[in-house]
Amino acid sequence: MKKGRIIRVSGPLVVAEEMKGSRMYDVVKVSDERLMGEIIGLDGDKASIQVYEETEGIGVGEPVYITGEPLSVSLGPGLIESIYDGVQRPLDYIQKKVGDFISRGISVPPIDPDKKWKFTPTKKKGDQVQEGDIIGTVQETVLVEHRIMVPPGMKGVIEDIKEGEFTVNDQIAVIERENGEKIELQMQQRWGVRIPRPVNKRLPPIKPLFTGQRVIDTFFPIGRGGTACIPGPFGSGKTVMQHQLAKWAEAEIVVYVGCGERGNEMTDVLNEFPKLEDPTSGEPLMKRTILIANTSNMPVAAREASIYTGITLAEYFRDMGYSVALMADSTSRWAEALREISGRLEEMPGEEGYPAYLGSRVAQFYERAGRVKCLGSPEREGAVSVVGAVSPPGGDLSDPVVQNTLRVVKVFWSLKAELAYARHFPAIDWLTSYSLYHDSMLEYMKKEVAGDFLSLEREAMRILEEEDELQEMVRLVGIDALSFSERLILLAARMLREDFLHQNSFHEVDTYTSIKKQYCMLKNIMLFYRKAREIDIDIERLEELDILEDIARMKFIEEKKLQYIEDLGNRIIKTIKEAGGKGESPERDRKEKEEVTDAN
Repeated sequence: MKKGRIIRVSGPLVVAEEMKGSRMYDVVKVSDERLMGEIIGLDGDKASIQVYEETEGIGVGEPVYITGEPLSVSLGPGLIESIYDGVQRPLDYIQKKVGDFISRGISVPPIDPDKKWKFTPTKKKGDQVQEGDIIGTVQETVLVEHRIMVPPGMKGVIEDIKEGEFTVNDQIAVIERENGEKIELQMQQRWGVRIPRPVNKRLPPIKPLFTGQRVIDTFFPIGRGGTACIPGPFGSGKTVMQHQLAKWAEAEIVVYVGCGERGNEMTDVLNEFPKLEDPTSGEPLMKRTILIANTSNMPVAAREASIYTGITLAEYFRDMGYSVALMADSTSRWAEALREISGRLEEMPGEEGYPAYLGSRVAQFYERAGRVKCLGSPEREGAVSVVGAVSPPGGDLSDPVVQNTLRVVKVFWSLKAELAYARHFPAIDWLTSYSLYHDSMLEYMKKEVAGDFLSLEREAMRILEEEDELQEMVRLVGIDALSFSERLILLAARMLREDFLHQNSFHEVDTYTSIKKQYCMLKNIMLFYRKAREIDIDIERLEELDILEDIARMKFIEEKKLQYIEDLGNRIIKTIKEAGGKGESPERDRKEKEEVTDAN
């Protein structure tokens, strides 16, 4: 390897000279301890390097070894169920090798080089193949079939292909290119993390990614291949929300990136996921999950690498034809790493000290999401959906990270501290949140769920908005001054808030609600509201009807007993009809007296 020489050390930033021939974003090994670093700036023969390990004790004059390769990840069987740090070092393997603490400069293969996998070819000798073609499969876990693909940029004729058990580094096929060159293929390939993987065609996000969370799926849905942002103050439930999405979202693969989060939060994931059952297969959720743990006590510069490592792994499984959900918790910690490195580079700061290019970096990350038509044969669709949590100081939504994120994402789930303190979870504020996927998913929802689903949703949202306006009037003049129709709006809004939007993530039934059950629940609440408007009844008597308890218990009815919720609609109509036929209406009498008084 060529060698440079360190001339400056400033925390995670190292400046070296005699670095001619090196390129931007190449990996280097710093000092004789071989600490991993990446070149982020070039000036003549000097290079600025961000080091992904602690630089304490590194001094001027020590060597820097130039590898000539970009920061890359290994892609192949063995990724699922793994837990990596930000630069794809397997933490469980490191623990077995050196103990509970990561030694500086340690280098271990990301994928076990000794484990053998049963490779079953789907192509034969003499077949013409091109980039993206699936040439064989490996059953990686009971939930994931790993599809071995021809690497991008390669095509030719298969000269030889084998079947049997191989390690990821064994030769499984030989491809002869048009110029006669023969290329050996292994099950493992490398890919630079900063380079988006190529696709055949990008497709619009017309299908929703159902999450089992009622406030999301009904009011603020995310499209399959879409992007979403969860900003909120400390303690408002960002991490629990992302855990819920990772557990229950209808994605075949989950990549969870703990970027600068506390170690105990990643520990919760590690303890919970092996125990939790996948709702569709009954297998542990870890059988389809990859974890990237770059916690707050790990080197700050590695936070940037962890984000790119996660999105590259997600793109790889997308190219196989899977729907992948990427959870980034949290991008604020990633932005703080950018701010620290920018400050040490002595760059001109932008707003609140963040680098001026913060917006473009955020956009470069989220634009790698999407629903696509994959390269190669057989024809297949894949998707990467990205959900990023943002932790602005004090929940301030004017924070630069929040604002730059909202410019590029299509869904905004705003967590509100007041809801969290009132024990209303998920604490998503229905008045400020939004989703821009409604119109694109309109046809799908009409066809696959119900024709009146969106009209119900819009009517329910109108009631919640009117409740907010009426609350101000209640504070000023009291609830007794309101008319029957206004009191009924408050009752319906309370039912929506407590019986529909509130969801207990720790309850075995309420933690997940299918879209069909959500529709039935919302339909019954709105049916109660509509029928109550048609009758003459005292509002106090309406609030005491026993049917309200049955509506409140809908959320705890199991999915297999959905018929009970559907039948509840007939009981609602019957109960309200009977209640409306009893006695005079005090509300109507009061209005008549007022009309007479006004006329006189």
